[in-house]
Amino acid sequence: MRLHFLSSSSASSPLCRRFLLHPNPPASLRFLAMSAAASSSSSRQVRGAAVPVPSLSADETGAVADEAFQRHTSPSLRRGGAGVAVVWFRNDLRVLDNEALVRAWAASEAVLPVFCVDPRVFQGSTHYFGFPKTGALRAQFLIECLGDLKYNLKKKGLDLLVRTGKPEEILPSIAKAVSAHTVYAQKETCSEELLVECLVSKGLEQIQITQGGTSGQKKSPNPKLQLIWGATMYHIDDLPFTVNNLPDVYTQFRKAVESKSSVRNCSKLPPSLGPPPSSGLDEIGGWGAIPTLESLGLSVTKSEKGMHFKGGENAALGRIHEYFWKTDQLKVYKETRNGMLGPDYSTKFSPWLASGSLSPRYIFEEVKRYEKQRVANDSTYWVLFELIWRDYFRFLSAKYGNSIFHLGPRKVVSKWSQDQALFESWRDGRTGYPLIDANMRELSATGFISNRGRQIVCSFLVRDMGIDWRMGAEWFETCLLDYDPSSNYGNWTYGAGVGNDPREDRYFSIPKQAKTYDPEGEYVSYWLPELRSLAKERRNFPGASYIRQIVPLKFDGGNQKKDQQFNQQRRPNNMYRRR
Repeated sequence: MRLHFLSSSSASSPLCRRFLLHPNPPASLRFLAMSAAASSSSSRQVRGAAVPVPSLSADETGAVADEAFQRHTSPSLRRGGAGVAVVWFRNDLRVLDNEALVRAWAASEAVLPVFCVDPRVFQGSTHYFGFPKTGALRAQFLIECLGDLKYNLKKKGLDLLVRTGKPEEILPSIAKAVSAHTVYAQKETCSEELLVECLVSKGLEQIQITQGGTSGQKKSPNPKLQLIWGATMYHIDDLPFTVNNLPDVYTQFRKAVESKSSVRNCSKLPPSLGPPPSSGLDEIGGWGAIPTLESLGLSVTKSEKGMHFKGGENAALGRIHEYFWKTDQLKVYKETRNGMLGPDYSTKFSPWLASGSLSPRYIFEEVKRYEKQRVANDSTYWVLFELIWRDYFRFLSAKYGNSIFHLGPRKVVSKWSQDQALFESWRDGRTGYPLIDANMRELSATGFISNRGRQIVCSFLVRDMGIDWRMGAEWFETCLLDYDPSSNYGNWTYGAGVGNDPREDRYFSIPKQAKTYDPEGEYVSYWLPELRSLAKERRNFPGASYIRQIVPLKFDGGNQKKDQQFNQQRRPNNMYRRR
């Protein structure tokens, strides 16, 4: 999320990362800023059927969105530009507080919004281990986000042109067809995205736009790519240091920005963003259609358990209303944020933040409004604290470049195992440790697990199993609804001890975590129904009543002596086969 400010002496080339192969608090790992939060006291526990997030009706969601748009619309805005501007939507699938969109409107007479369904993103593979780059659950969420974006653009007098293909091939042809002078887009920081930016810019350089009538035709300069910073709460230009001088300790970063920087207001919208271009669309095949899972070669079986996130900007605005204003959960966020079961223990904003369907600055404004109208306390601050973590990981990805995807910022070389059978036992939720298995089954079923769960399964994979952290990071890349490269890989480097955090051996004791965060086994018995018949205190420590533990724990602390005796037997070589 921080801009062309990305280059850094310690960063490797931004053009060579992942297309090349296949397809805190100081004591705590921050997996995806807003994804976490605390024990089993949620007001709407997930007990049976899947729970929609948000749970608002369509009418209520629409009313909430309309009110938010009304508050951020200014009739006094005037446009002073000429010609056509293209807006290239990427990871900013929203209308509200989208500075690239507003800048394009102000600098033109007509705006053409475009989204490119890039096969490298939707059908490619991860860098080292060849997992699907975008799993079906996230693909479906993004499809819903695109549908909502199209709907909100239409309400503002525009539409969304959708094309399947590489942006560097699609955007120049579109710019030529509609005689666009500029392509506006949100700036990214990671190498795949930077490579595409570079290729789009080069493609636009090859285009000549002819303006004027037949009697006085003239060639104008080729279309330009204008990149706008817009993915973080604190703007990169407002930091009290350059990205290359970003502190390597989060607390230092947080204190500096809190004392020396301020969060900008959300961009105001004009009453209408129209019109779209009056000509050129027919020759490029019209508006196109939002893809389906089937057209992407994907399919998904909707889970009947856990949380079902609704994609789109309106759903995101509805979730803020639900969590802050309707259920008043914001005032207890800090106390509940480490929970693992139910929709209300934490904000659950992260899927919409990752897709850009929700602006972090809008969350900031809503927190401040809540503090003014209801209460300001540690919980309201802690939501902003988590957003600062999210900002920090985005800036770190700009500072350290490709190292976050490989050996980590400190280039720590370790002898990680890539044992396929061990990894698959973790991936599939059959390690023999209920807390690990429940989290991994929730991830596969819903595309989401709590922040606490992410820390625990990361520690187990790396510390107890000794597996290459990049296998875990790439599996999360496949599965998570809220995947974004900066936060995902930033957190995994932290968890693996290869990040810029000096604590290299952060260990989460499974028995301790289970006793603290799932003392009655409510979470594990929800995802592992075979444990429901056990006494509550045995659900996390089931011994022979559950499958054999795949590895012993690095540090057990005497909490599972009976289980350890049961599991000291050597794992048969043929117990787990690669499917």
